[in-house]
Amino acid sequence: MKRKKLVSGSELSQSLSRSSIYQDFLAEREEVLKHKWIESEKAGHDIGYERALVDWIMNHREKWRAARKLAGTRKSG
Repeated sequence: MKRKKLVSGSELSQSLSRSSIYQDFLAEREEVLKHKWIESEKAGHDIGYERALVDWIMNHREKWRAARKLAGTRKSG
């Protein structure tokens, strides 16, 4: 049985950076971190990533994704 060549770290990194799924993940993560900062400022203490993530998903994700999809459609069309 012939073994496949392992992909180097830099090749994997380049491949990931071009992945649209990974780019979406990074953009969404950035939004959650912004939300965490804003809500922590309002609360007067760090609310933590998990609480910010759940709150953002429940209250903002759907609209954010729709706006992102619309913006992507405008760029390509």
